[in-house]
Amino acid sequence: MKPKLLLMVLLLFTSFAFSQTFDVNGTVLDASGMSLPGVNVKVKSSSQSTTTDFDGSFKLSGLSKGTVIVLSYIGFRTQEVSVSSNKITVKMSDDAKSLEEVVVIGYGSQKKREVTGAVAIVDSKTIETLKPIKVEQALQGTISGVNVTSQSGAPGAGLDIRIRGIATNGENKPTAIIDGYVGDLGLLNPNDIETITVLKDAQAAIYGTIGANGVILVTTKMGKKNSKPKVVYNTYTGFQETSRKLPTLNATEYALLLNESYANGGKPLPYPNVTGLGKGTDWQDEVFGKGVPIINHDISISGGSEKISYAVSGSHLDQEGIVGGDKSGFLRNTARVALGADVSEKLKVKTNVIYTYFTRKTLNENGLGSVLFNALNIPATFSAYDANGDFTIIPNSLGNEIINPLAQIENTYNDYNYKKINGNFGFDYKIFKGFVLSSSFGFNTSNSERKEFAKQISYGGKVFDVVQSSVTQSTVNDNDYSFDLFGTYTNKIGENHNIAGTIGTTIYKTWGKGLSGTGYDVPYNSWEFADLDLITTISKVLTSRSYTYDQRRLSYFARAQYDYKGKYLLSAMVRRDASTKFGPGNKVGYFPSVTGGWVVSDEGFFGESKTINFLKFRASYGTLGNDQIPNYGYIGILNGEATYVFDGELSGGRAQGQLPNPNIKWEEAQKFDVGADLKLFNDKVSIVTDYFIDTRKDLLIPNIPVSGINGTGAPGASAPTVNAGTVRNSGFEFAIDYKEKFSDSFSMNVGYNVTFIKNEVIKVNNGTGFIEGGAFAVGQQPPSRMEVGKPIGYFYGYKTDGIFQNQAEVNAHPSQLALGANAAPGDIRFVDVNNDGVIDTNDKTNIGDPIPEATMGFNLQMNYKNFDFALYTFASIGNDMVRNYERNLTDVNHLNYVLGRWTGEGTSNSIPRVTTGATANNNFSEYYVEDASYLRIQNIQLGYTLSPSLTQKVGISKLRLYGAVNNLYTFTKYRGFDPGASVGPTNRDQVSQSPIGAGIDYGFYPMPRTYLLGLNLNF
Repeated sequence: MKPKLLLMVLLLFTSFAFSQTFDVNGTVLDASGMSLPGVNVKVKSSSQSTTTDFDGSFKLSGLSKGTVIVLSYIGFRTQEVSVSSNKITVKMSDDAKSLEEVVVIGYGSQKKREVTGAVAIVDSKTIETLKPIKVEQALQGTISGVNVTSQSGAPGAGLDIRIRGIATNGENKPTAIIDGYVGDLGLLNPNDIETITVLKDAQAAIYGTIGANGVILVTTKMGKKNSKPKVVYNTYTGFQETSRKLPTLNATEYALLLNESYANGGKPLPYPNVTGLGKGTDWQDEVFGKGVPIINHDISISGGSEKISYAVSGSHLDQEGIVGGDKSGFLRNTARVALGADVSEKLKVKTNVIYTYFTRKTLNENGLGSVLFNALNIPATFSAYDANGDFTIIPNSLGNEIINPLAQIENTYNDYNYKKINGNFGFDYKIFKGFVLSSSFGFNTSNSERKEFAKQISYGGKVFDVVQSSVTQSTVNDNDYSFDLFGTYTNKIGENHNIAGTIGTTIYKTWGKGLSGTGYDVPYNSWEFADLDLITTISKVLTSRSYTYDQRRLSYFARAQYDYKGKYLLSAMVRRDASTKFGPGNKVGYFPSVTGGWVVSDEGFFGESKTINFLKFRASYGTLGNDQIPNYGYIGILNGEATYVFDGELSGGRAQGQLPNPNIKWEEAQKFDVGADLKLFNDKVSIVTDYFIDTRKDLLIPNIPVSGINGTGAPGASAPTVNAGTVRNSGFEFAIDYKEKFSDSFSMNVGYNVTFIKNEVIKVNNGTGFIEGGAFAVGQQPPSRMEVGKPIGYFYGYKTDGIFQNQAEVNAHPSQLALGANAAPGDIRFVDVNNDGVIDTNDKTNIGDPIPEATMGFNLQMNYKNFDFALYTFASIGNDMVRNYERNLTDVNHLNYVLGRWTGEGTSNSIPRVTTGATANNNFSEYYVEDASYLRIQNIQLGYTLSPSLTQKVGISKLRLYGAVNNLYTFTKYRGFDPGASVGPTNRDQVSQSPIGAGIDYGFYPMPRTYLLGLNLNF
């Protein structure tokens, strides 16, 4: 009896032990031992779930031994862990992060190890560290093959993205796809972005006629299912200053140099007595602000239940300009709502809507007569204000476009407001096992208003004088939508064969209208009364214009993917586009491509290498298109201006605009790429390398010269856009990243990337064999060209060979009289390139190239205990710039390099003499072309995170303070404000920036240096 009783008691205690519950405290780490916040932790077959905090910790209550918990996190392999005690530590597989990470590739996704195209990713962590004002800035120096340049340092100015070089003299910007629809990258709040994926090669062929310049895929942040509400608040405030001042001559230096110039020209000295002039006015100090404010706030709330996820965010940015303060300010507000829901086991729906509002004011910049151009050219002998306290009038001897820049700022009045709502609605429906039908409706709708007021004012007989005040107001409405419907089938055949197929269609339409009017005689000559409603003068001094547009595209696409054992990878795709931009004979285009890969490290013969963990070779080839030109280029439209005499009075009418070209069609880009992906030393080192050839045919070249009989110079008119050229970019990319955890307290990430590019024009079919562009000085021929065998936009001018030291050298050299004057000792010696014994226009040649030979980035992140440090740099090597910010008149100011001028034999062999007499020195030549290679420290940041054990007591999961400096310093030999000032002139289509004329510096508004103090709060 006793043994039976003992057995029953033992069974009772055993049963009690197995039914006992307890709380589980866990920690989640990545492969390097660093904590992972935000990991979803769920009890299997239960609704109980939580997420890890900033320290990677979580807590689950009421569990028993043997309970299985599931841990999942984007980019990591989902893991199941059986509970055996009240404390557990889970390490997420790091190779899952690098190889099993899901990569968006357009109308679908792939695991990173299976990607066979040249694809690069920037994640939210990098964006958060860089603190870019505009999203595009996060791509500079972080991805090989991508170069980002600013059109201006002014707040809100646009940025130009070039993927693998410049391929056309029309629109070169890539297409941005935001959550599946075409959008504007520059309007996004950077903190709303989860990842940015760049498709650089034929992988982008799935986008057909909009993919030739590359495709940037943006995925915005979504809430995580089964997670508590997470509140993130980020803010920073700081001040800005110019990153550079140019060393101009002070008053005394200027007066002495001008005296020398007049004496050399045989004229009386303008400053017989220079005593007491001192340093005079520093005009750059007058126009550059100090401590110019910038502030940003950003808040987001995200979370989700078992079937619903949500994310809501808002941001506010207010930035004044370092030139003109609020006269060149930028303010941006954004709001976003993103929702996802599992309606059933088969149906998932999602939506993401973004609202953007910004205002921007601008000054005259990047041209002759701009604010900074004036600040550099006005001598320090002039004061900013006269004896009466009014702005000083600058005499015409300095040029009729040079005025007091302070008066210019004061009398600049303009305002631009922009409102946009965009987003998408979509669903995924699982029809049967392996087949999912997806649909998405994306839209953009925006309204903008612009007002410009020209105050009646005189600057002393200058081109900027305004005889009659005027106000111009305009409003623009732009809209587009896209509807995508596609099905994706995936299946595994046997043990080794994996297939996937996608087929679908896209409908895209964009339409809009614009209206503008100008009225004169503004009441009280005042900005406060600058409104067309208040214009009371007769109707004949009121002018107005309007336009409408409507463009559509119908596309079909298909993609097939196959892999054998995950090591032999093949993908083929084709897209058919039909567009209303082109005439009946060229509406339809086909864009095929094929990509392949071989995971060598999975082969049996490769063995178990302790050094090489992963090795993949890949290749791609395909055809893509570019249709980024204005509408209706194939037909004639009366959208030009016309003024004629009717009944003895001037009357307004319409004239033909751009001449039609019925044979116009899209550009065709043939892209070839071979590359390799390599991981070494337990995945601590990652290497990606590519060689590419991108040949762009049938370039859409606007304004091809035609006979003047057609009247292409009339207002609103222009020569036709013609497919008239071929350009090839070839190059090599290399990127290496190193990640190491040295101890529990110290870890480090280091990244380096470099891109080498050769650009060459293969064909120009416009009748002359070249296309000119750009401007230098006043009255000279365009300094840039597109010509066969040369880089697009190369500088076309005279080679130089030092300075004539004596008359004997002048006599022994071919005559330079054809350039405007006989040479004399101290003048520039030009090279007789064609050896015909005379220096003339036939000796012009290639004297520089604005396209860099190489670009590179070096990035460093370190963590030591609660401290974090980040450094991002970018370098551009081999790009040239034209120094065009100094007016070539006698009395203007100069940079102080002219103090090293030639003053007698042997004194200088690089800088010519100064004189009021006639010389050929002002002709465009190598003297004005400088090496603009540079290395820029883009961002440096130091942060400190308070211990979670302290912050969590008040409900804060993360509290981080940091200090940062953006655009800290630029190492360069270039004399101008910014060696990255490569923006080109606007084409006649008023849409694209031409590379023919890029790299010419008129006094570029410099990128500001920004000092920031910031706070990151997570609740």
